[in-house]
Amino acid sequence: MIDLDAVQSLHAVATEGSVAGAAAVRGFTPSAVSQQIKRLERETGVPLLERVGRGVLLTEAGSRLVISSTPILADLARLRADLHAGVADAAEITGELRIAAFSSVVRGLLADVLADLARTHPRLRLPLRESEPWETVALVASGQRDLGIAHQWGGIALALPDSLVATPLYTDIADVILREDHPLAGRDVLHPADLADEPWIATFETTICRQWLRRLFDGVGGAPRVVHESMEFHNHLELVRAGLGVALIPRLGRGPLGPGLVAIPTADPASTRDVVTVHRRSQADSPALHAVLAALSARLPG
Repeated sequence: MIDLDAVQSLHAVATEGSVAGAAAVRGFTPSAVSQQIKRLERETGVPLLERVGRGVLLTEAGSRLVISSTPILADLARLRADLHAGVADAAEITGELRIAAFSSVVRGLLADVLADLARTHPRLRLPLRESEPWETVALVASGQRDLGIAHQWGGIALALPDSLVATPLYTDIADVILREDHPLAGRDVLHPADLADEPWIATFETTICRQWLRRLFDGVGGAPRVVHESMEFHNHLELVRAGLGVALIPRLGRGPLGPGLVAIPTADPASTRDVVTVHRRSQADSPALHAVLAALSARLPG
């Protein structure tokens, strides 16, 4: 019989692109994942991975196994949801719902939601992993996470496979953060042209937030001029406070600005982001999923 746990590890290798990446998302060591796949190769009688340089690629047989097993894993997720369906007493919701979410929603919303759920559903396990939106989609689609919370900027939708459902949760707004002695600090609203010559503090080039900052300056030559990079918005605030540039920071999870800083909205719709939840269609009847979604809705900023 084919080991479905090993099949999930093969899915993780396909999603993450490496055994080490698969091990990180599965919570195993790379050696354990390699052993699982070797055992799966013995069970199936065909090679599933091949070495290319220092990395690995799925063989044709490995790719077929990943594709063919996807609906089976989805059926198992549906079966797990069905087993918990019909629970009369909400306090009896048990099991595990694995969550992936971006950093500012963890800080600004999810930490309180998880604390609420620990009190109302003490037997429900909700392990959390922080991830970028496109990684979140891949994790949920591959079955490595059950619920994703992602964001999409300026009305541009995330690319989702047909197996996933996205539900709008909240619209967040980003403001330009300036020192209070900045020449633009007295404005009620800022336009991209006002900010074209400013030095910027931003997240890394490969992030959605950086892409969104670039979109804000579509049609404005030479902008944005990014001089400092950090993945933490709290670091952005401190760099602005030190007079080293300006930053565009979402309100969700931002917290108080502290002394010396002001936040001014922009006139561009690209500075809003839609926060969405993502789950597999096969989980639609899961009581655990419904409990988490209800708790999220109850905690949304007013």
